[in-house]
Amino acid sequence: MRRTFAVSTALAAFLMAGTALAGPEVVSGPGADPSCFTPWDASTKYFKWEAKPGPYRVAVVNGFVGNTWRIQMIKTAKAFAEDPSMKDKIAEFKVVSTGTDAPAQLGAIEDFINQGFDAIVTIAVAPDGFDRVIRLADKNNVVLVPFDNVLDTDKVMQINEDQLAMGRMYGSWVVDQLKEQGKTSGKILEVRGLAGNSVDRDRSIGINQVLDESGGQWERVSVVGNWDDGTAQKVVADAIAVHGQFDAIAAQGGTTGVVQAMLDAKHPMVPIAGEAENGYRKLVAAHSGDGLKGISIGQSPGLVAIAMKAAVSALEGNVMPQLISVPLPVATYDQLEDGKNFWSDLPDNFFTVNEFPPCGVNITGPAIMSQSEADVK
Repeated sequence: MRRTFAVSTALAAFLMAGTALAGPEVVSGPGADPSCFTPWDASTKYFKWEAKPGPYRVAVVNGFVGNTWRIQMIKTAKAFAEDPSMKDKIAEFKVVSTGTDAPAQLGAIEDFINQGFDAIVTIAVAPDGFDRVIRLADKNNVVLVPFDNVLDTDKVMQINEDQLAMGRMYGSWVVDQLKEQGKTSGKILEVRGLAGNSVDRDRSIGINQVLDESGGQWERVSVVGNWDDGTAQKVVADAIAVHGQFDAIAAQGGTTGVVQAMLDAKHPMVPIAGEAENGYRKLVAAHSGDGLKGISIGQSPGLVAIAMKAAVSALEGNVMPQLISVPLPVATYDQLEDGKNFWSDLPDNFFTVNEFPPCGVNITGPAIMSQSEADVK
């Protein structure tokens, strides 16, 4: 009896140890392909998963799908899954959008893990609450890769541009433009994104940090545009009707709608900081001679391709940074060129930045636009 108990105890300890070791191992850098998978900073740690033979089962679990950025992101994911550089590495590819409900997204991720998928790429509905699915992914050696709206954790590999830095660039642009006009006070409209997301939070923090640090007396009005042209156009039109003239606008997204609301209201041209929508860049190019000075900073829907590429690299057993930084692509009103960084023959709601030369990723506009945003079940 004692021997049986001892063997059972040893077996239980072995199984517990095996469970504890599941998931990525923390290792020393450098990581694979550092020109593409650039560590966030010098303190970034590195992960290594046990290599699996391919091809792999990969899923994209999106949340909100009600704006053009998310729609293009899904189309980009589908186009990249068919790209020659990726197609032979993917045995099965699924896409699902779960809405803004966090439990629904967590349930979808858990379901894909239980189905035996090898990697799950996701835009998190919220920056926390994912501890359980992270543990489940680690237990099953599934590579979970949040991107864009990332998690407040260092337990998973994540891909993003520096949202705080983007917000600070928005704020710095409008402050510098106003200072050139001799203004150290005035009314600034902030057009925010989708509430509850880390991207919206961090960009807003960055904008307001710069306004605070500038020493100016800025009256601030904030509206929620959901990163959507139609929503942003409506809330900006309402803000102009209620508050009158603004001295500058910092818009996280939906910027085509923001400018259109200004034009419809015959609002004077003021400095504007916005996203990289094709329509916004078209409008700035068309009206810069009339005084519309704008900066366009792109959070590319193509981040999904980098996340998919990173997930496959991790499955192949490569050393990967825990947090991967993608540079911010910037164009100002005096740098816009049709056919280079905006396209007069593409729709307004096309996001202009989808090339990542260091990663060998170049997804063309036609390839993206030929796809559907519908779930792949």
